[in-house]
Amino acid sequence: MQDVHTCVMGLDVHRDFIVACLAYGELGAKPKTDMRTFSTLAQEMKKLRGWIEETGCRHIAMESTGIYWQPVYDLLEYCFDWDISILVVNARHIRNVPGRKTDVRDAQWIASLLRAGLLRGSFIPDRPFRDLRHLTRYRKNIIRDIGAQKNRIDKYMQSAGFRFSAFLSDIFGVSGRNIIRHLIEYGEIPKEALNRCLKSKLRKRADEILVSLNDTLSAHGRSYLGRMFAHLEYIERHLREIEADIDESVAEHAEALQLLSSIPRVSKISASAIIAEIGTDMAAFPTSQHICSWAGLSPGNNSSAGKNKSTRVNKANPYLKSILCEVGWATAQLRTCYLSNWYWKLKQRRGSKRAVIAAARKILVLAYIILKHKTPYDETYFEAYRQRSKARRTKRMVNELRRLGFTVTEPDGGTP
Repeated sequence: MQDVHTCVMGLDVHRDFIVACLAYGELGAKPKTDMRTFSTLAQEMKKLRGWIEETGCRHIAMESTGIYWQPVYDLLEYCFDWDISILVVNARHIRNVPGRKTDVRDAQWIASLLRAGLLRGSFIPDRPFRDLRHLTRYRKNIIRDIGAQKNRIDKYMQSAGFRFSAFLSDIFGVSGRNIIRHLIEYGEIPKEALNRCLKSKLRKRADEILVSLNDTLSAHGRSYLGRMFAHLEYIERHLREIEADIDESVAEHAEALQLLSSIPRVSKISASAIIAEIGTDMAAFPTSQHICSWAGLSPGNNSSAGKNKSTRVNKANPYLKSILCEVGWATAQLRTCYLSNWYWKLKQRRGSKRAVIAAARKILVLAYIILKHKTPYDETYFEAYRQRSKARRTKRMVNELRRLGFTVTEPDGGTP
């Protein structure tokens, strides 16, 4: 291995301690090493930062071990007024030789690979985008909690004998919430009160809904249901607060937000989540293939002895992948745009799950091109492409018929 850096540091990060190996010396000569161990407590990590600034080491590498690397990265990125290179490397790419693995050897191995310039760091967005990530990912967890709480309430209502979910498509809509609040307060609901609770067209089915509500909640049931419903409303208020914080944080990226929102079915929330995951500067990804691989939307390449093994996509970034898949499912329902037509055509051959993964990849490629060239989504381009493809297909079929001896005549004023 040919050395490219004179002073590097490899960090083996654990939950409770950090093993640091400083390797320095002239290029081409055996480097000198200095090993130190630090606790992951704040004061000890500040000592690590002071040691780095004292030695002047500007090239550091560490494994992406769970979430333990994050406080180390946050502390060290300010060294030398941000003039420092910190690589967070996939642990699979720097695995040491089995049987000779210790924390000290791991740190030395990382330092030797970094000194030779053989490490490639993962994409780490700037601090504002990492802060936005916290909000968008937390919002996803809150949405999951809301769904779980709604299921608990519905399950209890079913067990108590209230079957109005068979008549209301959403028992947590305006009418359903009015009914639940009335049951919490009084334990039962007469027809007059039900008519006041129901909205719009549901009043025509008041008699049917009343039969499903012909039961009485006990004092315990009213208290229990009231506590569950109050918790649901609290989580929903909390969700609105989180979404307000997201809107405030993403306001400075209004241009990127507007560009991404031009893609069919990409809402403001979805665009904010995409920006939080990939940022707005696409210089970190040389091509669209690189960002698709980073997001885990590229098919696997695994063949041996002439046999192709599993080509399933890897985990990579599950947050970005889930957002894009949700947009892909929503786009498939349009039936009037290029993305939906492409999804349904692929679904016939490969199935719905593979098709939605492919649609998610295509949406990510579109987002990459849109952010890189600062141009909004244009459906007319795909319509022109479809017309060109149709013309090529027509020409190919006509030539094939003529080779088989058929006579093909052109229709009036058009191509055959």
